Amino acid sequence: MTQSLDQALAGFSPGLPFVVALSGGADSTALLCACAERWPGQVRAVHVHHGLQAAADGFESHCRQLCAQLHVPLAVCHVDARPAPGQSPEDAARRARYAALAEAAQDHWPDAKGIVLAQHADDQVETLLIALSRGAGLPGLASMPAHWARAGWQWHRPLLQVAGADVRQWLRDRGQAWVEDPTNSDEQFTRNRIRAQVLPALAQALPAFRDTFARSAAHAAQAQALLDELAAEVLEQVGLPPAIAALRALSPARQALVLRHWLKSQHQVTPSTAQLQELQAQLADCTTRGHRLHLKVGGGFVRREGDVLNWQPV
Repeated sequence: MTQSLDQALAGFSPGLPFVVALSGGADSTALLCACAERWPGQVRAVHVHHGLQAAADGFESHCRQLCAQLHVPLAVCHVDARPAPGQSPEDAARRARYAALAEAAQDHWPDAKGIVLAQHADDQVETLLIALSRGAGLPGLASMPAHWARAGWQWHRPLLQVAGADVRQWLRDRGQAWVEDPTNSDEQFTRNRIRAQVLPALAQALPAFRDTFARSAAHAAQAQALLDELAAEVLEQVGLPPAIAALRALSPARQALVLRHWLKSQHQVTPSTAQLQELQAQLADCTTRGHRLHLKVGGGFVRREGDVLNWQPV
């Protein structure tokens, strides 16, 4: 069931102290205010300045004023979030932001126990719908986890059961201002089209969609966790680096599962469906010791090296 912001934080038990990722928008402004009120003296903030739009300086100014008002220590870091060729602007900004958050937290508050993000229930629905629109598998349908570990940090999303409108109403009730990102109304971005066009229609047709979609995402996440356990067990049998003969002996589904897990867990690379299918086709053709295998996956290549596979960056 969806919750109020105060209910969500009442059930949130972070290690203290912790860092809030503060963009200056409504969601992170509300999260920081509520956390500073609930855990006085235990909250720090990091603002990532992307430099991608003219409004970026206004976001930084708001964050500095807000943190001064709340007596919350703030670190501001500037990043180059321009996309690489073939990379989406959203993906580039997200990767740059997460890396900068972890680095800034480590530099300024290495004693902090975690990093807290402000994504809410509407963001979760948007993420699920984007995954569906792209034909994603279970990892995409699982959407955003409420808690995970990355780059040596514990990451938390305590507001995933809070509707976006309720977050903004919480701010209005307290007379707290926030900065509106002008790109949020740009419907060239899929997420913004979903927010503007699809969510209102869902609310009209399926009023409980936030709760039911969240349950579906949770089921997908649970199923994926089981598959990850299985993949790790089979990969241990196949070997590191994976032995070609052992891979060829697996069923197609189990082979695909292990290849995905190997690339992601060992090389932080996620193959597309087409790349994975081509890799499996090339494995099927590896009937002789001299058969060559060479396939672009992510920022590198999967290659045959004797009797095993290896992935090397470009």
